[in-house]
Amino acid sequence: MGRTALWTAISDSLTADIAGGRYRAGDKLPTEAELAARFGVNRHTVRRALEALHDRGLTHARRGAGVFVASRPTDYPIGRRTRFHQNLRAAGQEPGKEILALETRRADPREAEALQLTEGATVHAYDGLSFADGVPIATFRSVFPADALPGLPDHLRETRSVTEALARCGVPDYTRTSTRLTAKAASATQALHLRIDEGAPILRSVGINVDPDGRPVEYGRTWFAGDRVTLVMGDETD
Repeated sequence: MGRTALWTAISDSLTADIAGGRYRAGDKLPTEAELAARFGVNRHTVRRALEALHDRGLTHARRGAGVFVASRPTDYPIGRRTRFHQNLRAAGQEPGKEILALETRRADPREAEALQLTEGATVHAYDGLSFADGVPIATFRSVFPADALPGLPDHLRETRSVTEALARCGVPDYTRTSTRLTAKAASATQALHLRIDEGAPILRSVGINVDPDGRPVEYGRTWFAGDRVTLVMGDETD
């Protein structure tokens, strides 16, 4: 059997492993040496097979870490009502959140302007990671007016849900007044949290949410891993 047929057969076998659930989204594939031993070939042949998987969008490589199974891109609607947990469940995926930092501090000028606060007013700042089926898809920073929502940090620690935490603070509903999207390159810290390469493409979303009376309750910035999320823009997300 020729070398081309060998790497093609290996690629097809690994594709079947992924489709069959032997390797799931986010899993690390065996090393080149391990795959070479499994298939009885040299590492060059394995490397060509892995390149074919990458070309099909089935895997992604992280420098110094190995080759991982790529996640199915998550359709993430952004509209007047953008709800993380609802969006993920609608996509058939299990949502998750991890708190990286949660503090009460003075607002910077940009935050104060977005929330219509006086300069130096107090805000709650919530930094975290968002997951789909256990795979990190975004980092985020949400900022809230502290005087209007004094108990919010405790509710965020308990629920990990902005929607639920706001409801417990007397904000039963909120809508988005604006969203701005910008393509960026992942910083070293973002790459570490998202398990991607530094400089990999990410999408930054900046939005302002208001309560039923039109008062700003959240200024949010989210950085989505570019190959794990498809942002779907619409007038309304119920």
